Amino acid sequence: MNLTDVNRGIHKHKKRKRVGRGPGSGHGKTSGRGHKGQGALAGWSASPIFEGGASPLIRRIPKRGFNNAWGKVVAAVNVGDLEAAYLSGEEVTLESLRAKNLAKGRYDELKILGDGELTKKLKITAHRFSQSALAKIEKCGGQAIVIPGKRPVVKGVAKRVAKPVK
Repeated sequence: MNLTDVNRGIHKHKKRKRVGRGPGSGHGKTSGRGHKGQGALAGWSASPIFEGGASPLIRRIPKRGFNNAWGKVVAAVNVGDLEAAYLSGEEVTLESLRAKNLAKGRYDELKILGDGELTKKLKITAHRFSQSALAKIEKCGGQAIVIPGKRPVVKGVAKRVAKPVK
């Protein structure tokens, strides 16, 4: 590969395809729509899963289980991991856990679990705590602070106004 080949085929300002401008353009007459048929008509557009009349893949494959679209994603961190990552007297927050790669990725709530031993006094802030984790944190003289999670947005519910009784 040469240095001149690096940007070959990459155009910052690509011209749009001008269809229906005569036979010399290569996109004249039927303008890339072929002859007759559903796709040749004006205003026709296929859905993203359309497969030319065949049963779409999304309908052919089997569905298994239940997928809760409104379910919360809960990240879990054990007290044993906190013991290894933090010094005594430190504050454990969502930001510090992310910085130490203990709570990675996207999640809605953080739960502290009681697996492992805890000997350090820590001030831990999370959405949820297991009973065993709470017991271990309090036994070491630490503090567990519960923060509220995301509140659900209720759509399509109008405020009810009390009507006077006649």
